[in-house]
Amino acid sequence: MAEGEGSGTEDRKPKSDEARSAFAVPSGVGVEPEAAEEDHPTSEFSVPDGLASVAVESEGSAFATPHAYSASQSPSAYTGPPGFPGTRLKDSPWQDRMRTMLRMPVDVRPMPEPAQRVAVETGPAVGRVLDLTLRIGELLLAGGEGAEDVEAAMFAVARSYGLDRCEPTVTFTLLSITYQPSLVDHPVSANRTVRRRGTDYNRLSAVFRLVNDISTHDVDISLEDAYRRLAEIRRNRHPYPGWMLTAAAGLLAGAASTLVGGGVLVFFAAALGAVLGDRLAWFCAGRGLPEFYQFVVAAMPPAAMGVALKMTDLDVRSSAVITGGLFALLPGRALVAAVQDGLTGYYITASARLLEVMYFFIAIIMGVLVVLYIGLQLGSNPQPEDILQITQRPLLQIAASMVLVFTFAILLQQERSTVLFVTLNGGIAWVVYGALHYAGGIPPVPSTAIAAGLVGLFGQLLSRHRLSSALPFVTAAIGPLLPGSATYYGLLLIAENRLNEGLGSLTNAVAVALAIAIGVNLGSEMSRLFMRIPGATSAAKRRAAKRTRGF
Repeated sequence: MAEGEGSGTEDRKPKSDEARSAFAVPSGVGVEPEAAEEDHPTSEFSVPDGLASVAVESEGSAFATPHAYSASQSPSAYTGPPGFPGTRLKDSPWQDRMRTMLRMPVDVRPMPEPAQRVAVETGPAVGRVLDLTLRIGELLLAGGEGAEDVEAAMFAVARSYGLDRCEPTVTFTLLSITYQPSLVDHPVSANRTVRRRGTDYNRLSAVFRLVNDISTHDVDISLEDAYRRLAEIRRNRHPYPGWMLTAAAGLLAGAASTLVGGGVLVFFAAALGAVLGDRLAWFCAGRGLPEFYQFVVAAMPPAAMGVALKMTDLDVRSSAVITGGLFALLPGRALVAAVQDGLTGYYITASARLLEVMYFFIAIIMGVLVVLYIGLQLGSNPQPEDILQITQRPLLQIAASMVLVFTFAILLQQERSTVLFVTLNGGIAWVVYGALHYAGGIPPVPSTAIAAGLVGLFGQLLSRHRLSSALPFVTAAIGPLLPGSATYYGLLLIAENRLNEGLGSLTNAVAVALAIAIGVNLGSEMSRLFMRIPGATSAAKRRAAKRTRGF
């Protein structure tokens, strides 16, 4: 056997003349066999006698494609390091399934079979799948969906069409996705920029249904079918006409003014101011002015109506008119999305959203302050303390809060089938807030956080029941909890040159707004405690949410 090894080595590595050792035995000198064995011993790594018949694996490249690379033929996933569950996610909702896998490192992600049929000979059409994924993510991000939910939807679409080694990335205005077929192939990347944003929750729900159908194993949707449905979603008209949206803005402001103590005259004055502000904002939008100036213009008519009522001799709460107008303008949707992105670890997107909220808030402040300053110069004598003296009318306030939520849902272009659910959710939130704050004497910030937590809890459960986004069930329901009174109180104090007190009231308004956003997110996370993940033990249900442990 040693002789055979030597001959094989001779064939593979022939000795050159320059490589001869100076201590080689001269030619013609005999060497005994035992001495030859001592001078050239057998390698300690050679195959022992009796095992020569065992098949030895042929040498291959370390960069070759793995044998079990395909997602459909790969072995079952193993349990990763502590903190990542070895659960069976096949039967879970696609939101939980994709979110869990996104929070896992790439090397411990399970590889389920693709939900849609992919041609075995040609493989998935990478370019078209990436383009479809980006277009779906664009609609979700433009509709106000959180960054983590957008990434989960993009991940679900890509994996369903056979692209299992992909990484989506979402920021405030840019979506990108990278797909690498194997360790030796070049990655393929694509991106798309979101330039227009809108509040059309009807379209948002339709996109969620499309992603759910693509991710379902029992539904067969080809790429052509998915593109066709996506084109229909883009072409869909809004469920409500323009005149109804304008009327809803007026009713929202009137209901909000009743919520803070206004009467019948205040209701109509606030409604008229909100309608004028909405029409002026649409006029500015048609002329191409940025949203900052649209908010400035929209805040002026309600403030002007309040100042005009204050200058009359009528015994009405003119401050409620301005407060009602502020309820229709405060960016609650953007604030909830910003805090949600921050709490889930998307800090760049959260910072951009918070900056957007700050600009909108400053625009509202500028519009109201200009009108209040002019009113003070004309002899208007507002009394800031009247704003804090809200008359408690439980039944009327509950009805006003439900009208506010109903009209807010119409402004957000929600599906007609969801308006009733979100109206009930908002009414329950106001009842809880009133019981805690007015009856129980609990401060506004914790009362608001608890009520918003119930909104998030019920909204998440309803969205899972209807296989839709949670935003249509949450955003409008937080309308009665928005800090309109604290905002107007601070602006009025600043207009009267009481800067320190005004900034303190605005800080309180910011605290209430953050309590709303955190409460909604916490309620949504708590709802998952009631959801059973098939195959998961009680200790491993939520371990995938632990991104780091402080190191």
